[in-house]
Parts: sequence; C-alpha cells; structure tokens
Amino acid sequence: MSGSGLRLPLWTVFAALASATLVLTLLGLGLVRVYDNQLVRQTESELIAQGVVLASAFRDASARDGARPPCLQKTLPWPFPKPSDSALKPILPTLTASSPIEPPPHDPPASSAFPDPSMRRVGVELTPLLLETARATLASLRVVDTEGTVISTSAIGVGTSLIGHWEVQQALKGAPGSVLRARLGEPPDSALASLSRSTGVRVFVALPITRASPDEECVLGAVVLARTPMTWAKATYADRWNLAASGSVLLVVLALASLASSALVVRPIRRLVAKANAIRGGAPPQSVKAPSTAISELFALSQSLDAMAGALAEKNDALRAFAASVSHEFKTPLASIRGAVELLEEEAMAPEQRARFLSNVSKDADRLTRLVQRLLELTRAEASAQKGECDALQVAKDAAGQDGRISAQGAPAKAAMPAEALLAVLGHLVENAFQHGGTRVTLSVRGRELTVADDGPGISAANRARVFDTFFTTARESGGTGMGLSIARALMRAFGGELALEPPTTGAVFRLTLPGR
Repeated sequence: MSGSGLRLPLWTVFAALASATLVLTLLGLGLVRVYDNQLVRQTESELIAQGVVLASAFRDASARDGARPPCLQKTLPWPFPKPSDSALKPILPTLTASSPIEPPPHDPPASSAFPDPSMRRVGVELTPLLLETARATLASLRVVDTEGTVISTSAIGVGTSLIGHWEVQQALKGAPGSVLRARLGEPPDSALASLSRSTGVRVFVALPITRASPDEECVLGAVVLARTPMTWAKATYADRWNLAASGSVLLVVLALASLASSALVVRPIRRLVAKANAIRGGAPPQSVKAPSTAISELFALSQSLDAMAGALAEKNDALRAFAASVSHEFKTPLASIRGAVELLEEEAMAPEQRARFLSNVSKDADRLTRLVQRLLELTRAEASAQKGECDALQVAKDAAGQDGRISAQGAPAKAAMPAEALLAVLGHLVENAFQHGGTRVTLSVRGRELTVADDGPGISAANRARVFDTFFTTARESGGTGMGLSIARALMRAFGGELALEPPTTGAVFRLTLPGR
C-alpha cells in the first residue's frame, strides 16, 4: 500500500477520545457547580442591593423625624477594599454553594426591651415600603434596632429579638454579614430539586444602618434580609431553550467524534477484513485496493497483510513449480521402470537383455530412493531451527576426515548453529564438487566466512543463475539429484546464515556466511 501523511498510533486516538469525554464530563459538572454558585451569589447580590436601599431609606426617615436613637460605635473594620481617593464603599457577595450551612433559624424570642419610641415610629413609617418590596422580590425583610429587636418587618414578628443571629451581630458591629442557613422542607419541594446544593438553604444578609457622627460613623441598627435562591432545576427549566441548544451542540460534537472514530478506525478495519476475505477466496493481493488510513498501526497492519499475501502468493507459485518439478523428476524413472517391467513380462527375451533391463530398473529405483531421501532432507532443512553453537574450523576438519582430497585451514570461529547442521551443509557442497569433476576441495575459515573451493571446471555462466534451483543438475548421469545445493542453502538460512556462489575463478567457490549471536 502506498501513500504518505500523518500516521497516528491507535492508542493516541483512543486516548484523545477518552480525554475529550473526560473534559466534557468535567466541564459539564463544573458548569453545574458554577451555575449553582451563580444562583447563590445572584441571590446574595440582590439582597445586598435591596438592603442598601432600605438602610438609606431608614437613615433618611430617622433624620426627617428628628429622632436621636441610641447609636453603637463601630467595632469591626469594613471587610472590603475601599478606594482611597473616593467615597465608594463597595459590598461584595461572599457566599458560594459550598459555603458552610448554619442550622435553620428558630422562632425568635420576644424582646424584653421595648424598642426606642423614635425608632419604632420610623419602623412603622417604613413598613409599607418593606411590604411592597417583599411582594415584588419574595424576600423576607426586617429592620432591627441596636438591641437586635425587630422594629419593622414585611411579615409578623415586630418586637422579637434576632440578636442571636451571627449576621445580625456582625451588622450591629458595623460590617455586613452573609450566611447560608438550612431551610425547613416544605411539601411542594420536588425530588428533582435535590440535585442542587442550594435547594434546601436560604441566604441571609444583614447590613448595618449607619449615621455619620462628628467623630466617626455609628450604627443605628441593621436591615436583615432573607430569601431562598432559585433551585438548579427551576433555573434549568427557565433556561431550557438555551440549554437545549447547548445540548444539541454537544450531541453534534459527539456525533462528529463518532464519525471521526469510524472513519479513522472502523472503516479501515472493515476494508482490511474484506481484503483478507478476498485474498482467502483466491483474489490476487494486488487486485484488492488497500484501505487508506491515518492510524499508524492500521497502516502497518495493511502493509503486513500485503506483504504476507505477496509472500503466500510467491510460496504458492513456488509450491506449484516445485510440485511440477517433483512430478517430472519422479515421472521419468517411473516411466522407465514401467516400460522395463512390460518388456520383462515377455517370455521371449535373451538373458543379456533381461539383465540389462533389470539393471535399469535397479538404477531408477535407486534414483527414486535418493530423490525421496533428499526431499525429506530439504523439508527438515527448511523446518530446522534448533539452537546450538560450534567451531566452524573443527567442523571443517571433521568434514575432511581422512579423505586426502579434502583439506581444512583457517582460524577457529564460532557459528550459531549445531555442528551436525554445518557438517551436513559441507557434505552437500563437497559431494557436489566431486560429482562435477572436482578432484580436490579446500575448506577455508576466516572470521564469519567459510569458503568451499574445488579444482573442477567451474560453473558456466548459463548455469550460475540456476545452480540453487531445486532439481537442477548437470550430473544426472553420475547420480546427481539437483537438490544438494538447495538443501545446503535452506539449512544455512534456517539458522540465519547464507550460502552464495562466488564470482567465477578456477573451479567453483561457494561462500558460507556463518550465523552469529
């Protein structure tokens, strides 16, 4: 398969998909949490804005009344940074959905101290404003004096004491206070509302009502506001169309991711399966188009499949040629034997002729025996892979033995193959040399190379390209089967070595490249 470009490892694709899924999940959870925090902060901000207006209205009303109620000195610094070059006095929201939740407020006890008459008058004057504001904002609004006693409220409770509330204590000391308190459950609450942390809580905000004195500000009382923030479920329902649009976008993204994974992984795999099935059905490997893919593993798999299919096709062609050669090699002596037997069945045959035909039958039978033996040797050579190690020089000396026609020379050299296998290779080469007219054979070991040279007539240029072909021989009359060199090369390659014919010189020279560790 040809083609170039970016090839991604398969684990990278899956890791990217998993990471994208994780990021989307965390992003979704984060957005829910941020959304929940925003609901609490939005409620607190709205209560602060209402409280600032009510505190200003109370201060203005008390100034018009001319009352001089008790005033507490501020003991807490302003908790928020104020610009040094302006009169700005910001109040920032401080609550989040993860802020500590205080127990729900109990019914406040009635105060034993009667409110200051001037404060009470101002409270009565502000009550219609509190009621109107509460009807519009759904908040609980109360104003307390310096003792924490309610002097004006949007509901019932005038004369009760809120001094036990932390946020009221903060406001009477001159600093805003905000807190989350648990809200008592009500029958209309739905199960879906439990998805939000803010469902069962109320936001309480207390702001000081201050009056500028000649020395410094003093606290006249506090505005106490409370409201339940909108639940996550209600806010989601209210924003359902935007959320539906966002969900649609996510679905489209997931669909595109699925299509991308299908294009990158699934489709090439299916085409590989189709290619393998086509090759199994007998189609030539090159006739089936390989899939184009950006995944490096699938690209390598496709190339390996092409290489394997090509190798199988070559082996199949070689097997057919080998079978044809075997059939031819066996057919000739078998035909000779059959013809001789038919002639021998005739009674009128001279003894000399009968002996000659019987001799031919014996020779052909011997040739068939040698062919079968060499076929078995070739099969064993191609399947041979047992481990072993030997000294090539010592094996060469063993191959020479006491035969004066063979000499071994060189330096010791290790070969990563059993001595029996190397001895078999040398035996075939020596036998081939003597069959083709050689009278002397020299075995030379030098490093990782072992050469086998004879003093025969050598190999002609026309036969050099076919010398390793199975069943090719020019010494058929002297018993050659044309399989010795094929077996020798198969043995060398089985152990990682090589057998090659050297350029023409005097006689034939074969070079063995010995396998190493």
